[in-house]
Amino acid sequence: MKRIGVLLLLTVFFASCKSTKVAGTESVTAMSSKKIINNHYNESFDENTLNGTIKAKYQDKKSSHSVGISYRIQKDSAIWMSGRMLNITLAKIFITPTKVQFYEKLGKTYFEGNFALLSDFLGTEVDFEIVQNLLLGQAIVDLKEQKFNASVDENSYKLEPKNQADLFDLLFWMNPTNFKVSKQEVRQPDIQKKLTIDYVEYQEVQEEMLPKKINITAVDGVERVFLNLEYKSVQFNNNISFPFSIPRGYEQIQLNE
Repeated sequence: MKRIGVLLLLTVFFASCKSTKVAGTESVTAMSSKKIINNHYNESFDENTLNGTIKAKYQDKKSSHSVGISYRIQKDSAIWMSGRMLNITLAKIFITPTKVQFYEKLGKTYFEGNFALLSDFLGTEVDFEIVQNLLLGQAIVDLKEQKFNASVDENSYKLEPKNQADLFDLLFWMNPTNFKVSKQEVRQPDIQKKLTIDYVEYQEVQEEMLPKKINITAVDGVERVFLNLEYKSVQFNNNISFPFSIPRGYEQIQLNE
């Protein structure tokens, strides 16, 4: 079932805990873009590993699927996920800075390659750092590499580059409570593509602020794909492994087929 594999790829495109939502407008006061960006990076994830479970729901105009996902992240080096339904493993994915791999059992197919196909599927350039930042509530690009205009919008701090790129527009909304990302968008209006990552809710786990619920919407013309992620459990700095091997007899596929 190729859609389950695509679901896992989109997912990576995201103990007691305390949840927080975006503050009301009355608590958001004007702030310089430099200060907002510095506060954002001061809140960067500062642990070696992250593991737990995610509840994911994928939906397009033809179908929808709900999957339980076990995830393991070694900061800056590996992201591993295993999707299950009714206690049956359906698919696994393993991402490193140089390679994307996954396989799914129902159709006995697999993919092995770089980030080019995933970038094409989502409509924007993707690499390991972008996937990792997306899952951790960080900006998907380095905000210190360009200048931004700052304003208050949608109960958040909005950052818009003073000089947008030629082929696409980037927009960021920062949570005024924890300075993690409230929402980030990549827009390609000339070809009617847009990727929106909306961080609906955050949770505090062992003094780290991490996403609790993420909604991802990918628009390509009239086609829309929705992905809802909810982190059900989070643990840090465990001794984790990344068991992954493509079973024999599986057929290699292309995601854009």
